[in-house]
Amino acid sequence: MDTALQHLIDQIRTATAATTPLRIRGHGSKDFYGEAPHGELLDTCSLAGITSYEPSELVVTVRAGTPLAELEAALAEKGQCLAFEPPRFGQLKGQGGGTCGGMVAAGLSGPSRANTGGVRDYVLGVQLLNGRAEHLTFGGQVMKNVAGYDVTRLTVGSLGMLGVLTDISLKVLPVAPAEATLVFQVDQVAALAQLHRWGGQPLPLNASCWVRDDIAAGTPELLFVRLRGAAAAVASATWKMLQDLPGQAMDNAQAAADWSACRDQRLPFFNPSPTPGAEPLALWRLSLPQTTPVLNLPWAQMVEWHGGQRWLWAPASASARLRQAAATAAGSATLFVAGSADNTGATGRFHPLNAELLAIQQRLKAEFDPAGIFNPGRMYPDF
Repeated sequence: MDTALQHLIDQIRTATAATTPLRIRGHGSKDFYGEAPHGELLDTCSLAGITSYEPSELVVTVRAGTPLAELEAALAEKGQCLAFEPPRFGQLKGQGGGTCGGMVAAGLSGPSRANTGGVRDYVLGVQLLNGRAEHLTFGGQVMKNVAGYDVTRLTVGSLGMLGVLTDISLKVLPVAPAEATLVFQVDQVAALAQLHRWGGQPLPLNASCWVRDDIAAGTPELLFVRLRGAAAAVASATWKMLQDLPGQAMDNAQAAADWSACRDQRLPFFNPSPTPGAEPLALWRLSLPQTTPVLNLPWAQMVEWHGGQRWLWAPASASARLRQAAATAAGSATLFVAGSADNTGATGRFHPLNAELLAIQQRLKAEFDPAGIFNPGRMYPDF
C-alpha cells in the first residue's frame, strides 16, 4: 500500500475514534457548492496520477487527486475527451481548476450534458475509503459490469458524504471530427419551441444556450446551438437549421472560447453588476423537464440543455417561490452560489427531499459512514 493512501486510512481511523468531522478537499474549487464545508482537512491531492490509459479501449483510470487539467491534456494528445465537459471552476482563482475526485463527487456536467450524458454515465468504477477506513472497490473498467449494487454511480454527486474516492475509471470518447455553432436572435419562447422541433429530428445537436445578459438593458436575446459529428452531418444540419430559422454561423475559434466560458461560468451572465441598496442576488440552478415552458419569473435567466437547465439570479429570500415553481414543473431548484455569506432567506442549498428519499439517504450515510465524519451537513443538515 502506498504512503499517501495509508496516511488517509490512518487519518480516517483517528477521526472515527474521536468522532472528528473531516472536510474532504482536493483543489477546493467547489468549496462554494453546497453548504459550507467544515471539519479537519482531509487533503486528497497526494493521490495523483493517471494509473492506466488504454486509448484503443476508450478507458482511463486516474487517482482522485489528479488535476482535471492534467487528465484532459493527456486525453487531448490522443484525440479524446471527457464528453460531459465537467466545469473547471477555480482556474482564475489559482485553485487549479479542480481534481478528478471533485469532478465525480460534485457530479456537475457542462453544455453537452443533454445530448452526451452526465458524469455518472461515464464512471465505470471507483475505489473509496468508507467510514471504517476500509478500501472498497466498485465497478470496473468495462461498461457491461452488472455484479452487485451500482454503488459506482451512487458516488457521483454525493459530495463526499459516503466516502473518500481514491481511484476512478472513466469512459472517454474521441473528439468529434466536425463542429459548428449557430446563433439566432429569438426570445425564450421561440427558442424553446425551436429546440424541441430540432430535438425530434436526426440532427447532430450537441449543446444549446439561450441568454439575455440583462433584462433591463435592452440587450438582444440570443440562442446558441452547437453541432458536433461527422463533417457531412454537421454541414447538412447547418444548412437546414439556417433555413428553419434566420441566423448565422459563428467563427469556430470564437465559439470554442464562448462555450468554454459557458462551461466554466465565465460568461458575462455569471458576473452581474450589483444594484446599490438592493438585496444581494444568488445564482440559482433549476433542473427541469426540457418541455417546461418559460417560467414567469422577474429575474435574468440563462437556459441550457435544450430547456433542461435554467440559471437565474434572484435573492436567497426567493427560495420558496423558486422551489415551488420548480416543483410544479416536476423539477428542483438549487442555490448554486450564495449572494452573501450568511445566505439570509434561503432554506438550504439543495431542493428539500421528501420523507421517503430522506430516509434512504440517511440509511446510506449510516452504512457507509457510521460515525458521520465525512463532510457532515454538506448536502443536507440531517446527515
